[in-house]
Amino acid sequence: MRQDNPTLKQMLDSETIRRRFEELLDKSAPSFISSILTIFNSNSKLRECSPNSILSAAGIAAALKLPINPSLGFAFIVPYKGLATFQMGAKGFVQLAMRSGQYRTLHAGAVREGQLKEIDFVTGEIIRGEKISDEIVGYVAYMELINGFTKALYMTVEELYAHAEKYSMSYAYDLKHGRKTSVWSTNFDAMARKTVLKRLLSNFGVISIDQQSAALATALQADQAAITEDGFRYVDNERGEEKIVPFNEILDLPEAGDDEPPADDDTEDNHD
Repeated sequence: MRQDNPTLKQMLDSETIRRRFEELLDKSAPSFISSILTIFNSNSKLRECSPNSILSAAGIAAALKLPINPSLGFAFIVPYKGLATFQMGAKGFVQLAMRSGQYRTLHAGAVREGQLKEIDFVTGEIIRGEKISDEIVGYVAYMELINGFTKALYMTVEELYAHAEKYSMSYAYDLKHGRKTSVWSTNFDAMARKTVLKRLLSNFGVISIDQQSAALATALQADQAAITEDGFRYVDNERGEEKIVPFNEILDLPEAGDDEPPADDDTEDNHD
């Protein structure tokens, strides 16, 4: 009897999908496939997601050569209303940036009260002060390129919460119903670090058509997206049914270099 809806395990056992992972990961493919099943079996919400969406999210991580073990913090497969989405961690952005060979330093962290004195309104330079308490008042991301270019980006805690409320339906739902289910509610520190780092890279990072820089551009676009017929769709900020692209139709995304990186804050923000 023909089965119209194969399980994730059945799909991962298929020769076509295993070959695709081998093309992307070579000898690391078996352990990566095992990690997909481990994550799937340990997450009840992920088990409610379509197998195609899980494989598509995993395919992005595999194409970017990033592990999906949640404890490592590089990349994640996150369920949202029956669809699995690919999500970058701050460590993943740092990893891809460093692989490009263009960055000397890249960092994101919390800022305590008093540590930031002011921001020069002409140059954007952050002038440091002296910490007066352990209260976290904001988050900063900093980058220094090999060629000497430096840039920092700062957001207050209030700006980050406003950002989350505007661009994450799941966080807005938490606020409306007094719940803590979204990652913004359960791990604000991680999301804040990622957001300032992502915004910095989107607006000032090195994005070009070479393989490693193209990988970073893909990561910026794919973050928090499900893979659909129309490309990346940011389901936590949209409504409606989407048809997920089968995993074996995902080509070498980071090597393609055809997609434009986020052009400005409005574009970048729509999928934070």
